[in-house]
Parts: sequence; structure tokens; C-alpha cells
Amino acid sequence: MSNKLAADFLHNTLVVDGHFDLLMDVQVQRERGRTKVIETDYYPRFVEGGVNVIVAALFIDSAFLPEMGLRKALSQISALYEEVKESPDKLMICFNGEDMNLAKKSNKIGFLLSIEGAEPIGTDLSLLRVFYELGVRNLGLVWSRRNAVGDGSFFQPTKEGKKGGITSFGLKVIEDAERLGMTIDVSHLNDEGFWDVIDNTTMPVVASHSNARTLCSTMRNITDEQIKAIARTNGVIGVNAVSMLVGDDDENATLEQLMNHIDHLVKVAGIQHVGLGLDLCDDFMSHVLVDQLGHLPRKPFDVISGHQSIPKLMNGLVKRGYSEAELEALMGKNMQRIFMK
Repeated sequence: MSNKLAADFLHNTLVVDGHFDLLMDVQVQRERGRTKVIETDYYPRFVEGGVNVIVAALFIDSAFLPEMGLRKALSQISALYEEVKESPDKLMICFNGEDMNLAKKSNKIGFLLSIEGAEPIGTDLSLLRVFYELGVRNLGLVWSRRNAVGDGSFFQPTKEGKKGGITSFGLKVIEDAERLGMTIDVSHLNDEGFWDVIDNTTMPVVASHSNARTLCSTMRNITDEQIKAIARTNGVIGVNAVSMLVGDDDENATLEQLMNHIDHLVKVAGIQHVGLGLDLCDDFMSHVLVDQLGHLPRKPFDVISGHQSIPKLMNGLVKRGYSEAELEALMGKNMQRIFMK
């Protein structure tokens, strides 16, 4: 597929990135006095890459927990609403899958809110309703740490006490979140918690930014049995472009290996259960504390150079034999389906 054909295809296809830690950076930049951060720093890349919708995660750095978790999450949501108010011709909030179609039709970038780690609600179930009313539709139960809901999966073996799955409070969170209309996201959960979710959900489950553990052995990735379990819920796995989840070493963390993950996920789960959850991190490394980097097996990097490189990924998949209908599913339709409520 030529560059022009790729551009034409993306122009006519819904493209959804199921996980991007955008709002941490936007909120920090706005605290420093900037406005129109998304329009200035990100919008041109989204347009170049053909992106229509970003599932924007609320991520709270461990340094702010537990006392500042709620405040930081609300500040990030407020920052997004201010950005949309400042750039109404370019940006909009999405509350469901239908809004994603509206964003594309209106030539705007849509943002659907997600929580990455339930620390902002603490142990107060009533806060789920607050976040839902503000637009949160995807609930990542944990990040790679323990909270009141359950235990996260670390990026490498870590000294810890006895592992747990989902707590009794966590089961109530799952029940209330699904009743409200939030999707449960299992990325970052440990294996025990993953299976607790599968045993206690009634709706499709998403692993918004996880790869195949068969191809990259970090516990952050998911096994073939877990991939199949997500598919049985009619859920979706979003392929992750961060080096540590793509290859077991930097040399093997490449675009080709990322496409190997897509091939494997499609083979195990089926084409209708795979999407994008790129988790691009290069922009945010300056916000990560040095001591946190020290706990990672190696410094992460993106194996594709930003959202503007999505056409390159798509062309690689074309060369591997994916049809236009399959690409439409992978690029956005599958992830959109999760939020058609």
C-alpha cells in the first residue's frame, strides 16, 4: 500500500488508541502556565497518524499516593475539559462508541477517559459515580503496585509479601463499575487478580495495553490462556508499543516484533479481539522519578516514533497479508465496540 493509499485508508477508517497517558503531561504543562497543550504538542501528530480517538488514562505517580490521588485525578480531568474548551473546533470528549463516530465525522480528536489504577477512589465506592459522571468509561483496576482493589504485576521479579488477587472491596468495585457502565481493564493486574476478574465480570473485559507473554516474558504481558479468556468475554486486547513489553531485550524491541505480537494475538484470540493500546511513553519520561526508573529492568522507549507513525505500522500489516476489513477491526472498530453501550 502506497503512502497515499495508506492516508486515504486511514481517512476513511476509525482509528482508536486504547491507552495513552496523555493527561499527566497536559496537567503538568498547564500548571506551568501553558494553554492549548494538546492542540500545540499532540494534535498535529494525531492528524498525521490518522488518529480519531484517544482513550486518555488518568495515571497518578506513586509519589502522590495516597493523599493526593483523588486531587491529581480530578486535576487531570479538569485539564482535559479546559483543553477542549480552548480548542472546540479540534477536540471533543467521548462518552461512548457513538461519540467516536461523531468525532470522526466532525474532524475532531475525541478523548474517552480511563482510570489507570483505582487509587483515586481510595476505599470510597461512591466516587465511582463521580468519575462516571465526569466521563470515565474504562477502569484499570491497578497499576504495577498494590492498592485497595488488588495487586499489580511488576515488570520484573520483585521482593514482596504474599500475593493477593482481587480484594473483597475490589469485587464491589467491579460490580458497581459494570452497573454504571464502565469497562473493566485488566492490564497491570497480576495473574491471580486477572482470573478473579474473569470469574466475577458479566461484561466484555479489555486488556487495554498488554502484549503476548509467549513473545516477551514480562509478567506485564498476558498468557495465551488469558488471551483466550478475554476473547470469551467478547473483549479486546490493545497491543502495546513500549519496548519492555515488545522484546525481552532492547535489540528485539522493534516494529517487526510488535507486529509479531499482533499476529500472535490474532491467532490465539481472533481478529475481532485485537486492537491498539500503544501506551506511547517517550513524551512522559521526563515526568518519571529517577528512583522509579531504577526499579525498571531497563529504560523504556517506544518502538514506533509517535502516533504519526501509525501509517508505517499499518503498511507493515498490509505486507503481512491483513485485509482492509481486518485492518479496520484492528485500527479502531474492535476497541470502539467495547464502548458501544
